[in-house]
Amino acid sequence: MQGATILMVEDDPEISRLVAEVLRKEGFEIEISETGEAMDAVLRRLRPDLIVLDLMLPGEDGLSICRRLRQADNVPILMLTAKSDEIDRVVGLEMGADDYLTKPFGPRELLARIRALLRRAQGAPAPPASRRFAFDRFVLDLDARAVERTGDDGGSLQLTTAEFDLLACFVQRPRRVLTRDQILDWTRGRSVEPFDRTIDMLISRLRKKLGAASPGSNLISTVRNGGYLFTATVARVSS
Repeated sequence: MQGATILMVEDDPEISRLVAEVLRKEGFEIEISETGEAMDAVLRRLRPDLIVLDLMLPGEDGLSICRRLRQADNVPILMLTAKSDEIDRVVGLEMGADDYLTKPFGPRELLARIRALLRRAQGAPAPPASRRFAFDRFVLDLDARAVERTGDDGGSLQLTTAEFDLLACFVQRPRRVLTRDQILDWTRGRSVEPFDRTIDMLISRLRKKLGAASPGSNLISTVRNGGYLFTATVARVSS
């Protein structure tokens, strides 16, 4: 348990500072994020051992964040909130939180809750995260490098290697504006020319194939002066 990494998602800097001070004194590593978007940036570079998540956040609220975290992983989640109503506790637990702590709280109680959740997690090793993603009328399998259509028609979506890599890039970063440079970097590395326009042609081809298989879906939107946005809701699915 010593050295475990705790990610705290909390927009109150004073609470974050006090909690970080307590946890570091106890030998924990701690990362602080003030919003769901900042949390996503942290999760792209590390997997914490536990997430302390405030319910009331600017932008995406804690319940929504908890729901999508639980769809993607089984990392322990301790939800914090100033609300004490039973309905809030119940909803938080139903969304996938493992425990619930109401503000104001003492450092000893916080530490006890965190240690209990970490012990439970260590007692049951987490299965590897699924590499299959469901969106719209499709399931993308990273390991099989395949895209299957769901529903009565079924069948596979035939994509080139470059088209599959592009779709995988979008599926793993849904509802986020990606610039051309970011897409090029994630799909082809840094060996591309700075004015390489092939990504635009690939996106056009991928749009046509997705549109033909799922008419009216408009899964890839162009954001003026921004880049491209994958509009679908994405969820990991079990193998």
